[in-house]
Amino acid sequence: MPTRLVNMVVDAADPDALAGFWSELLGWRTEGSLPGEVDVIAPEDDGWRMDLVFVPVEEPKAVKNRVHLDLASASPDQQMAILDRALALGARRADVGQRNVPWFVLADPEGNEFCVLEPRPEYTDTGAVAAVVAAALAPERLAEFWSAATGWPVARASGAVVSLRDPDGRGPWLEFVRTAEPHAVKNRVHLDVAPFADGAVAVEVERLSALGARPADIGQGDVPWTVLADPEDNEFCVLTPR
Repeated sequence: MPTRLVNMVVDAADPDALAGFWSELLGWRTEGSLPGEVDVIAPEDDGWRMDLVFVPVEEPKAVKNRVHLDLASASPDQQMAILDRALALGARRADVGQRNVPWFVLADPEGNEFCVLEPRPEYTDTGAVAAVVAAALAPERLAEFWSAATGWPVARASGAVVSLRDPDGRGPWLEFVRTAEPHAVKNRVHLDVAPFADGAVAVEVERLSALGARPADIGQGDVPWTVLADPEDNEFCVLTPR
């Protein structure tokens, strides 16, 4: 497993405020990192192995995000409690064409969509976050790429949805859901991967490029990490070894 997932990164007009919303909603702690960046970190027993990272951007949100979080609930009462807490913290209900479904679709204070799921047996041991969900034109193909990028095998496939899971069975699922809408603008939510401590960025960039990634320029300038786009043009970063 040459690279592993390390961050889910969210563009934010106000990283401190948005990180505060998610910290309060999930019950996770915040921590400053690079200037202007705020990390939201899960409790050890939640099983989450990535940080939620909020970074400053000037561009406003323009389209529905291609990557979002699904939150887990253990009972109908808990689902309603999460909904009520999210709304009290500044979330709003969102319409993404979901129609009559047993989950709630919301948007955080900067408009980023997320779902509060009804109880589902596959998410009983994920902690607060059930899944990181990505829209995909071809879920099978995109899941194949991300399985190679993360080392997470395909754990479930139903045609419209293909799901990866950490082989240790910890933390959220990584799920690819079929959409007819292609990538159009830079994603406001993206994933970071990193080589392990004995790895090298250049080696991993070459490996991921052979799997279908390509270089991407999002104005990052001179940085120690490499920005790539996956086979459906979703931007992601290959960070330094850790």
